[in-house]
Amino acid sequence: MSLGRTQHGTPLEVVRDDKAVYAAGAVVWRLVDSKLRILLIHRTKYRDVTLPKGKVDPGEMLAETAVREVHEETGIRVSLGVPVGVSRYFMRPKRQKVVHYWAAEATEEAIRRSTFVPNGEIAAIEWVSLKKARAQLSYPVDTEILDSFETLVDDGVLHTFPVIALRHAKAMSRSEWDGPDAGRPLTERGKRQAKAIVGPLRAFGVRKIVTSDAVRCVQTVAPLARALERVPVETPRLSQDAWEDGYSDVRAVIGKRVRSRKPAVICSHGPVLPDVLTEIALATGTLRGSYVSSASALEVAAFSVVHLSTTNPGSGIIAIETHVPTV
Repeated sequence: MSLGRTQHGTPLEVVRDDKAVYAAGAVVWRLVDSKLRILLIHRTKYRDVTLPKGKVDPGEMLAETAVREVHEETGIRVSLGVPVGVSRYFMRPKRQKVVHYWAAEATEEAIRRSTFVPNGEIAAIEWVSLKKARAQLSYPVDTEILDSFETLVDDGVLHTFPVIALRHAKAMSRSEWDGPDAGRPLTERGKRQAKAIVGPLRAFGVRKIVTSDAVRCVQTVAPLARALERVPVETPRLSQDAWEDGYSDVRAVIGKRVRSRKPAVICSHGPVLPDVLTEIALATGTLRGSYVSSASALEVAAFSVVHLSTTNPGSGIIAIETHVPTV
């Protein structure tokens, strides 16, 4: 499970209600001859038309639920883009269902690799225009999600990439460690957290890993690096020692990541993270507000996904969402 804060115009904080049923899905989109098309699913049992979504599995975080459910229902593997809203409605007997949605582009390669065949759950999938999607969707809550999605379209910020600020997982305390601070390793809980965040980080299409060279940070990204078959870039520029001694260089790291316009995760330390978010704001011409400060105040193993425009990163931060593992 994850909690999130998103920002598109105004901040939104999502608070978990243990009595609610949580689910996640996506507004899956593609361009066909430069025309926008949305993916709808026709469900067999309910004889309705809706957006792909499904309930969170035990131990799962919302972002990985969304990607998994899209693939299970449509056969298409996607990476998540900007969050587009949360729908809430009541199930019988008076139990609330809370569904988080993201925009998600279906690449031509992903569509070619789709394994979808009509089945007992999904009778058909269909690519339609926004206008036809509104006419066909069975539920008003889905139409409201489509309204938020269309705002992104109208604002020209549908094509985005994430820069993810990650705080290292739980490490041994300084009082329990005799060596240099940079050598403190993860605890057993920290190792579990490092494994738990692999799925949700992959859900955002992360390909590049940049980390402080402190052991606790390197160990935090190790499971992700193995899953992606990537070698992390270790740098003292993001370390707490460098930050405390005044020779850190967060600006250089962030500038390179924004210029690359590719999905990346940046792992660092609690005291350094405010600088990470500040430099993202400065690099994109974003007015710094309370939501930027909130996004940097992370618990161990938590991360904030900062969505930027692929075509014009200097247009400002499109959205920020924060995810917290429950391990």
